[in-house]
Amino acid sequence: MSRTSPHTHHEGGRVSRRGLLKTAGGLTAALAVGATATATTAGAAPATFTHPGMLHNAGDINRAKVRVAAGDDPWLSGWNRLTANSHSQSTWTNRATATVIRGGTGENYPQLYNDIAAAYQNALRWKVAGTEANAQCAANILNAWSRTLTTVTGNADRFLAAGLYGWQFANACELMRDHPAFDLAAAQDMMVRVFYPLNNQFLTGHNDACITNYWANWDLCNMASVMAIGILTDNAAKYDQAVTYFKSGAGNGSIQHAVPFLYGNVEGYDLGQWQESGRDQGHTVMGMGQMGALCEMAWNQGDDLYSYDGRRFMKAAQYVAKYNLNMDVPFTTYTWGTGQNCAQQSQTVLGSASRGQVRPVWAMLHYHYGRRLLLDDKYIAQMCFSVAPEGGGGDYGTTSGGFDQLGFGTLMYAK
Repeated sequence: MSRTSPHTHHEGGRVSRRGLLKTAGGLTAALAVGATATATTAGAAPATFTHPGMLHNAGDINRAKVRVAAGDDPWLSGWNRLTANSHSQSTWTNRATATVIRGGTGENYPQLYNDIAAAYQNALRWKVAGTEANAQCAANILNAWSRTLTTVTGNADRFLAAGLYGWQFANACELMRDHPAFDLAAAQDMMVRVFYPLNNQFLTGHNDACITNYWANWDLCNMASVMAIGILTDNAAKYDQAVTYFKSGAGNGSIQHAVPFLYGNVEGYDLGQWQESGRDQGHTVMGMGQMGALCEMAWNQGDDLYSYDGRRFMKAAQYVAKYNLNMDVPFTTYTWGTGQNCAQQSQTVLGSASRGQVRPVWAMLHYHYGRRLLLDDKYIAQMCFSVAPEGGGGDYGTTSGGFDQLGFGTLMYAK
């Protein structure tokens, strides 16, 4: 049994062999379904990458297509959210430029994140409804940037740009990779030449700062970009770099640093304190989207990071959701080193700024933990349905925070 065979979700009581391996885990299950022992133990990249295989696999796309055509909710509500967004119109005109600057003087990065949102949304419309005009628009945007962009620069924020827009651009490309108008080779070359060096530089050097200086999101978006580039280019070494960093990286994006404190059985649920929880809730919820994207991409390549280390990420998502639903959660003083000399700082209370902020990150998490795995994800589920149907870039303000995630989870993940 290949690790990259398509898996069937928990619908109608059917569970695929790979799904059984994921949920049961262990050699007994592997032998029971005739899989090789290596399928359960291998930590390396798949021998053959699954395409499409980033945020959405073929099953996700087909389900959205069938459900929208049938007029079923919540998929139809998610679809209506997509088609109403100005970025999803086939008339969108790209603003590709050679140099993108984030941080410092001459900032122009909004034109990149707006164009990525437009490419992704048009690609989704083509995949779900088959509209050729949307496909041509997405291809034009991606081709223009692939053939034009040579530099991502600015102050330290250039690493945020390289991470966020790296994994997002790659995801739009992944949806378009089988369309004849899309220049896959140009996109692959640009991603490896422009984005990957910055992603790698940050994860290995952290801008010459103390290893704990940068918040979890900085690592996470760069990890997600490395993984996405690995999938887009069928490069096992890059994919493995991201998975290995998630499990054991030195910075705050690795799972045990991103979720430093665990709390068992708080009103019946296990919770995990997020690394940015003492900072503010906008960045904390952003973290749910960044780690969620990483886990979803890995899942679609046969690796279950969602459940890694005793479902540590789920415990953090429950914690973040509960607090942002205006409920109390425990907090342990968080101390870390800053700057280049690791000067110590501490947070003693939860950061309440932007508490309850809406970002389209929860559908991905609920439909994984609550529907794929059939777990009781009480707070994640409540958060998911309180903000449904999810929109995407352009629906949550014009500043970068509204574009930190691609969104449309109700349409693409509902089960």
